Amino acid sequence: MWFPLLRRIYYALPIPARWRFRIGQFRRRLNASASRELFTASSQSLSKTNENDQPRTVIAPANDNLRDYFFFGVIDWHFRHQRPQQLALSLARTGRRVFYISVNFIDSSQSGFTLERLDANLSLYQVNLLVDGPLSVYSESPDFDQLSQLKYGLRDLWLAADAKFAVNIIQHPFWISIASSIASARTVYDCMDHHGGFSNTAIEHENIEKILFRDSDLTIVTSDFLFDYAKDFSSRVEIIRNAGEFSHFNNAITTSTARLNNNREKKITIGYYGAIAEWFDGALISYLADRFKEYQFLLIGDDSAGVGLTLGRHNNITMPGEKPYAELPQWLAEFDICLIPFKINNLTLATNPVKVYEYLSAGKPVVATELPELKQFGDLVYRARDYEAFALCLERALAESDTATGNELVQRRVSFARTQTWEHRAARLTEVAEDSGDEPLVSVVVVSYNQWHLTQRCLASIEENSDALRIEIIVVDNQSRDETPARLTDWMNERPDSRLRILNAENRGFACAVNQGLNRATGQFFVILNNDTIVSPGWVRGLRRHLQRDPTIGLICPITNNIGNEAQVSLAGTTPSEVFRSALAYSLGKSGQAIALTIAAFFCVMIPRRVWESIGALDERFFPGFFEDDDYCLRVRAAGWRIACAEDVFVYHELSASFDREGAARRQEIFERNKRLFEDKWGPWKPHEYRSESLPRA
Repeated sequence: MWFPLLRRIYYALPIPARWRFRIGQFRRRLNASASRELFTASSQSLSKTNENDQPRTVIAPANDNLRDYFFFGVIDWHFRHQRPQQLALSLARTGRRVFYISVNFIDSSQSGFTLERLDANLSLYQVNLLVDGPLSVYSESPDFDQLSQLKYGLRDLWLAADAKFAVNIIQHPFWISIASSIASARTVYDCMDHHGGFSNTAIEHENIEKILFRDSDLTIVTSDFLFDYAKDFSSRVEIIRNAGEFSHFNNAITTSTARLNNNREKKITIGYYGAIAEWFDGALISYLADRFKEYQFLLIGDDSAGVGLTLGRHNNITMPGEKPYAELPQWLAEFDICLIPFKINNLTLATNPVKVYEYLSAGKPVVATELPELKQFGDLVYRARDYEAFALCLERALAESDTATGNELVQRRVSFARTQTWEHRAARLTEVAEDSGDEPLVSVVVVSYNQWHLTQRCLASIEENSDALRIEIIVVDNQSRDETPARLTDWMNERPDSRLRILNAENRGFACAVNQGLNRATGQFFVILNNDTIVSPGWVRGLRRHLQRDPTIGLICPITNNIGNEAQVSLAGTTPSEVFRSALAYSLGKSGQAIALTIAAFFCVMIPRRVWESIGALDERFFPGFFEDDDYCLRVRAAGWRIACAEDVFVYHELSASFDREGAARRQEIFERNKRLFEDKWGPWKPHEYRSESLPRA
């Protein structure tokens, strides 16, 4: 009883963010075991809803041929049935798994999530993340403590769902730090509104939105206004307008006919449904009610702006409040004329009203304020620039009844609405959200020397785990004496447009082979990759995101299980599959994070083309290998760029599989010779460091 109260008092105190962070760290250590228990409970809540062992909610297995979708919403699923829910539902009907993450958080000092299956026949779930203290999506940003907690909750969800490739649909800037950095997920910003038009939008969220535009793989907008706004910040913008649930609202036609047959003396009803908020023009409704006193005005919706207080004097206005989405067709059937009486401001200029598609599904005449997005409807919608014009449009709409023109317009409205459904929008969404053809080309250079089984495994992992990105793979073979040359020829011939092999007649060493490959590369980003590696889902996108978001980084590597520096992390497991599972849990908890390195080992590194062209090729004097990576990193740093390790990207590494075949004596000889060469150039060599947790235990 007292603990939640104390927690709220704590968050109300003016405590500096860095202090909160330290306090949160201490509290999480105290609650570490409890947190693990909660994740177990959260995972078990996939199978147990209460203590009475009632039927469990189980996450459906992933479909290898379809990406998962994670919606980071603006409203709770059950609040209102709007664009977020409609798109999520339509996507679930295509067989995709859809996780709708609610804006309603569960107050808890532990991390985790709860899960609700929304449809017994679909893989559609609402997720509530746990977070400590009150937190509003609309007016606050999470502090360090809360952000960490939310990230771990999302990690737990990802692991429980066994997700691989996904599309994260972000619908509010609040979510950027939580959802925009998962390596194996494309990030799509669904910009539905001009957030600056809402009175409750925090200024910082407007600034964060510009970062979201920049960092997203794709921005989709609902209007031309938003397209013009977003294109200044986003590299790719697509318009996917709103729509209507045609079958749901088309039912109003049958209901309207029945109503007319049973009650021909009923007054003409001019209606509106939707939010009666700050953008609703109550003064316009008052003007119309005075001018058309013989007609009934029916305004359905939550009156959050207090419009009803000013309209109370009108006997011909009825405001029954908000009605459930399921009942709206019945109310629409009561309307003879439908209204969209909005004020003109930055919010409505950007608005593509959902209700116009729903009104048209029932064939109803629509009279609306002259909003830019309504021009596309032509004569299907009456549009007015001022009060007098609105009244004249209303008179024209009223005159439609029982005329040939009116009947023809009804059919045209219905026909148009039938082609503007949420299913159409979802199909377009999957088309653009899953298309990575516009992303920059990445050139991957793999050096091989015998051991075809390792090279084959490496190449297979690249193509399996790169999420249809634009990748060219260049394999440079240093005079392998096994089946490698013949196998590489067959491999290249299978897909000559994206594969290249270079067969050296002699072993020219690692540095020379890399240079050969990169001299043939055409990508905007280069990857140097050992053949004894296995890459993980999203590895390319994850590495590239760090370079794109921080241009001060000139070279970046992933974390790994086996390497001679700080890129090695302590992971559980002995087999690659066990290690990958452990690595996934680690990297998801570190999404978006990178640490500074002095030296990055070249088992796997990504370099922007501009950096490579500035620094030049690897020094081929370090033959056949050792110290060419140390040398290159120091050259990069000397030119003013940083070296980094991406904490959220993992690549499995066997470690020196080729050199191990040389024998210990020969290996040491090569090491010492190249070390002397390095020291002649840079001074005393400093051995690489390890993370403390990765050091061998005594």
